[in-house]
Amino acid sequence: MNNIFRPALVLFLALTLLTGVAYPLAVTGAAQLLFPDQAAGSLILRGGKPVGSSLIGQNFTDPGHFWGRPSATGPMPYNASASGGSNLGPLNPALVDAVKGRIDALRAADPGNAAAVPVDLVTASASGLDPHISPAAASYQAARVARVRGLPLEKVQQLLAQETETPWLGLLGEARVHVLRLNLALDALRPVHAPG
Repeated sequence: MNNIFRPALVLFLALTLLTGVAYPLAVTGAAQLLFPDQAAGSLILRGGKPVGSSLIGQNFTDPGHFWGRPSATGPMPYNASASGGSNLGPLNPALVDAVKGRIDALRAADPGNAAAVPVDLVTASASGLDPHISPAAASYQAARVARVRGLPLEKVQQLLAQETETPWLGLLGEARVHVLRLNLALDALRPVHAPG
């Protein structure tokens, strides 16, 4: 019995040390050495303090900021622990009502804007965490943001062009705007003042 139990125990302990200690330490060390930004959470820092991640969107609702894609996560928007879409089909009345409500909110925030609302401002991404919007979605909001902040529209459009990320190697992906980075750049120009 001892000659069966002892080798099993030794093998169990050896594999535990190898796969439970040595391998995770080696992978973590390699990640921190080769990809330090990603290994640290892809954090965006402002004044040396983290203000967000480049991988997860944030819920901006103030009219002086650009708004990102809606998030279907619960119980709060952009909840990384509940990543996932709403799973509502295009004919589902709940999705139709949600899109109408989002369009109404965008129209109420900028009543003079008669342009078509870009689809990514009213529909959530599959993960519910998308930090980017299309350049069209950002352009749709530029006049509202400029008016609320008291900035010339040309200045906001110039900043928007600077913050637009192009496809990788000019081929892969689509042009996109990182909402948090754009809003931080705007705040560096002129912070939004609290009402009153």
